[in-house]
Amino acid sequence: MFLRNAWYVAAWGDEITEELQEVILLEESICMFRDSAGRIIALENACPHRKLPLTKGRRKGDAVECGYHGLTFNGSGQCVRAPGKGGIPSNAKVHAYPVEERYGLVWIWMGNPALADPSEIFEIENYDNPAWGINRGKALEIDCNYLYVTDNLLDPTHVAWVHQSSFGQAATEDTPLRITRSEDGITVWRWMMDVDPAPFYAKIVEFEGKCDRLQHYEVRYPCHALIKAVFTPAGTGGEDGPLHENTFIMDSYNFMTPETRDRTRYYWFQLRNIRPGDEALSEMMSEDVKHAFEEDREVLNEVQKGMTQKRTPHIDLPIDGGQLRFRRQLEILIDQERTADAALA
Repeated sequence: MFLRNAWYVAAWGDEITEELQEVILLEESICMFRDSAGRIIALENACPHRKLPLTKGRRKGDAVECGYHGLTFNGSGQCVRAPGKGGIPSNAKVHAYPVEERYGLVWIWMGNPALADPSEIFEIENYDNPAWGINRGKALEIDCNYLYVTDNLLDPTHVAWVHQSSFGQAATEDTPLRITRSEDGITVWRWMMDVDPAPFYAKIVEFEGKCDRLQHYEVRYPCHALIKAVFTPAGTGGEDGPLHENTFIMDSYNFMTPETRDRTRYYWFQLRNIRPGDEALSEMMSEDVKHAFEEDREVLNEVQKGMTQKRTPHIDLPIDGGQLRFRRQLEILIDQERTADAALA
């Protein structure tokens, strides 16, 4: 179900404080907090004695004391204090997860800590570029399996029906899709030439008239996505187009965090190549994007119910090609990881 040797988003950085808090990822409960130096600690949220969650205990300096019998664990997960005269048992420890902060997000490695390489964290181009603006919102909670969300993010066609008032337009219904496969994911994309800007973008682009529009839907394993929107005056787009000086680009970053098999936490923000200091524009974009994501959430929650309760087989369409390739390759990666773990056991 999950690829464990991977970086996932655990939280926005400002959500983790000095208070003990529970975070659920990949059906694992994790105790997270900041130590006195501001570093984020992530520990298995279960005392090894009687499995009381550490979040039911208390801070003791930079350590965590279990609220049942006082076993105390440092930031590395080692027990540093145990009750009674027998000393500290050798197996009195909890798993400590590697954590990195980057792009305002808290990234956590859910697999073998020895394999955690921070250079493998999803790279976000132009994040610190002062010429680019940014907008973001709170994480979205979706009552569905994370793979239904990656399906959605590899499906440019759905905007024609789900997002008619924002991202959709007539050309999004039937312009052919193209699929590109790489080592780390799948991209579904298409140029739509000489079309009207979709409603959301019509309020933002800095040119008049029709446009050439790129939909670039890229999802990388296990569940991180870059959705790139390019709008350029008609006649200046396409694979080899020169792109006009007034071309509008919005890079939407989307990070799915599987909580359980049927619940997903969705982190997102957008970077744009225009008016970086325009707070009114950022606020308007955030509100409109949140509205569109609510439309997605309503559909995906119902898809989860429908697929769980189905009494007849579901079907696939030609437009599902990117989604199916992504799922097949992710399944291979999970099987390979499971085989490697079994060989080491």
